[in-house]
Amino acid sequence: MTTSRAAEAFAPAAADIAFAYHARTRHSLRRYAAGPETLDWDAQPNPFREFAGSPRSMLPLTSDRLATTFADSCNGTAPIHPLTIDGTALLLELSFGLAAWKELGPDRWALRCNPSSGNLHPTEAYVVADNIAGLSDGLHHYISREHVLEQRCRRGAVSHAQPRLWLALSSIHWREAWKYGERAFRYCQLDIGHALGAISYAATALGWHARVVDGTDSATLAAIIGLDRTDDFAGVETEDADVLVAITPRDINAPARAELPPRYTTDDTWYGQANRLDRHPLYHWPVIPEVSTATAGEAQDAVTASSPRPPLAQRSRARAADLILNRRSAQRFDAKFTMDRAAFLALLDALLPRAIPPWDIWPFAPRLHPLLFVHRVEGLTPGLYALPRSSDAGTSLRRALRPDFDWQRVERAPDHLPLFHLLPTDSRGVIRTASCHQAIAGDSCFAVAMLAEFTTMVSENPWRYRQLHWEAGLIGQALYLEAEAAGLRGTGIGCFFDESVHEMLGVVTAEFQTLYHFTVGRPLTDDRITTLPAYPGRTRNEAGVLP
Repeated sequence: MTTSRAAEAFAPAAADIAFAYHARTRHSLRRYAAGPETLDWDAQPNPFREFAGSPRSMLPLTSDRLATTFADSCNGTAPIHPLTIDGTALLLELSFGLAAWKELGPDRWALRCNPSSGNLHPTEAYVVADNIAGLSDGLHHYISREHVLEQRCRRGAVSHAQPRLWLALSSIHWREAWKYGERAFRYCQLDIGHALGAISYAATALGWHARVVDGTDSATLAAIIGLDRTDDFAGVETEDADVLVAITPRDINAPARAELPPRYTTDDTWYGQANRLDRHPLYHWPVIPEVSTATAGEAQDAVTASSPRPPLAQRSRARAADLILNRRSAQRFDAKFTMDRAAFLALLDALLPRAIPPWDIWPFAPRLHPLLFVHRVEGLTPGLYALPRSSDAGTSLRRALRPDFDWQRVERAPDHLPLFHLLPTDSRGVIRTASCHQAIAGDSCFAVAMLAEFTTMVSENPWRYRQLHWEAGLIGQALYLEAEAAGLRGTGIGCFFDESVHEMLGVVTAEFQTLYHFTVGRPLTDDRITTLPAYPGRTRNEAGVLP
């Protein structure tokens, strides 16, 4: 055996790398996962990637004219917009555009429609257009700051196919690692899940259908969005190809598995050089590219049919665009407010897979199951509850969790809602402590720990490590929008003491792992912070080619 073959024989398998990464990046009461010892906020990485030399097209801002209600959007009755540059612009405005600017003293920062841990935004959005009226065929990169598209590749041959549109997402890991160190890869994957949810809600508001294109391996996707063009990223932070989403109008019979965009040819023209985001990085976290490589790949699942469930009982008649653009992460909650029981049950019902947003974008079976720490919900005993999101998850959860949990169906809950009472207790203090001592976990009306089916999934395909985090982020985005629709607000929590949560729940093996926390309650406003328009000085419906 040669030296290289010997080293290969002892190299850890990809799944083992993913498991080792997850173990070493657990927070605990004894220590936090490895991260920077200090942060220089004046030297924060540039939150906006650009490609110098790429032709730019300014997009119209038309969300104020979209009359579709949140109810009509979710029920699949929104008017169908044509696949044109105007529709594409509106899709981007409502999924990746800026929602507002915030100011506090000398600090100014942008809020976007797709949430991000710590407002760091590692997710980049690309548009692949084929015969879209008003938009050149080829690849475009979206810059949310100005609401413009940069053309990365212009097709040399004219398409004669029906209009086709794809969105592709990538991650710049350094944007998160700058603040969070080794745990950053987890947060990047959660942000991808939130972004997928943002696409789904925006697409349905336009009468469109968005669906993840499964079976697309990482290398193929990197080629589709030009990330394999190493000269274009020379000396700058790299991007990780994550996921491709096909967009089709609701009245088009799309195939069960969407087609990939046409391959690039020598007739196509490429533009642009990626910008440097951080001139003087102080730390390096080699475990992140290691786990990224180990979890690259693909999944090919049978298309999952949603279980037949009755329509959601309560849907907001507010404009979908208003809910999307006004979504915020709560910074503090009213610790005395009690949530309405019907609103609580309706919110949980919206987490069950159906052919409505955000689950219509997701072709995979549900693998994450919320454990709910209920503090103040009208008519519910404070304590711990479980919501198994698949028919067989209840049995495996019972085996994995503490044997003294009572597993009683919640009375007067809808028959199709598998909500179980596990333990009566005042959990405000323990979940606050377990959520890295964050007060919002205890001051909320309820907090969520999302348990993922873990070991088997990742062992069979290490790419599932990404997928599980995406599903967690997707659940988080549903909680954000549904809370907003109920007049409340949510906040995602990526910092928690993994081991303490598992001990609290009785999880002693890696069969299940907690991947994400979330809280919902009535927010308290910080009057010191000023809110400013997302695009000051822009005229509605203004569009054109920028120099």
